[in-house]
Amino acid sequence: MPLPRFIEIDGRRYLWRDLVALRRAQATPAEQQPALFTLREDHRPAGERNAAERYSEPNLFTALQRSG
Repeated sequence: MPLPRFIEIDGRRYLWRDLVALRRAQATPAEQQPALFTLREDHRPAGERNAAERYSEPNLFTALQRSG
């Protein structure tokens, strides 16, 4: 039995090879996605860029904030 050339979805008839081509186009991602927001450079010292480093290496200003 040969493969069908058409498929019926919701009462509409579609050519099978057109659906396969659309699916392949959807499966391949775009080469470059645009950023959702503008990226800014992080100017903080290396020891303060994430929470774990800030906790493990408190600086002078965090010590003054706790005592005051």
